[in-house]
Amino acid sequence: MPGQYLAAMYTYQYPRPALTVDCVIFGLGDESLKVLLIQRAHDPFAGRWAFPGGFVDMDEPTETAARRELWEETGIEDMFMEQLYTFSAVDRDPRERVVSVAYFALVKLANYKVTPGSDAQRAEWFPVSQLPPLAFDHDEIFKVALARLKGKVRYQPIGFELLPEKFTLGQLQRMYELILGRELDKRNFRKKILGMGLLLPLPERQKGVSHRAATLYQFDRAKYKALEASGFMFEI
Repeated sequence: MPGQYLAAMYTYQYPRPALTVDCVIFGLGDESLKVLLIQRAHDPFAGRWAFPGGFVDMDEPTETAARRELWEETGIEDMFMEQLYTFSAVDRDPRERVVSVAYFALVKLANYKVTPGSDAQRAEWFPVSQLPPLAFDHDEIFKVALARLKGKVRYQPIGFELLPEKFTLGQLQRMYELILGRELDKRNFRKKILGMGLLLPLPERQKGVSHRAATLYQFDRAKYKALEASGFMFEI
C-alpha cells in the first residue's frame, strides 16, 4: 500500500509532542451559566477538577477524539461543538510535552444525564462564577472558552443550543444576560429579536407558573439558514 511504503521510507529523528483534546461544555441552569467538570481519578492531578479530555488516537481526527473522550468520561454525546484553540505551552503537562486542541460545546441540561467514566471519580456541573481550582492549564482554557462564547453568542444564534425547544421571551433574554454578564433593556431586546422574524410563536403557553403564562416560541432554524445564505447578519 502507498501509505505503508511511505511510512517505511521516512522516519523522523526528532522528538514529537503528544496530542490531546479538552472539552469545555456549557449548559444553562437555574439562574446560572454552568460548565461541566470531571474529578480526575489518576495522576497527574488525581482528585483535581478538570475538563473532560484525553489523548488522541493515531487513527482519529481531533474532533472525533473530543467527542469520544466526552462520551467515555461523562456519557454526553450529540451536541453542538466547535474547535476553540490550540494550547501548547511547553510546561502545561508534567508528564511530557503535550499539545492540546480544545473544543467548546453547548448543551441543553435537561437533555443529558452525566455519568462519570473510568477516568473520572465524579462529573458535575459548576456555575462559571464558582469553579474549583483546575488541573493543568484548564483555567486558561476556560477563560478563552468563556470569551469565545460571549463574543459569538451576539453574532450567531448559538445560544438557542442552551434553551429548551420551547421557550419564553423572558427565558431567552435571561440566557443572554447570564452569558454576557449584564442586564438588557426588555423593550429593546424584544423589539430586536422579534424584528428578525426568526421566532415561531406557538399556540400553547408556559405552564407551572404563578404569574400570567407567557407565550412560548421556537427558533426557526430553516428560516435562519435561508437568510444566512442571502447575507443576513444575526446580531444581539
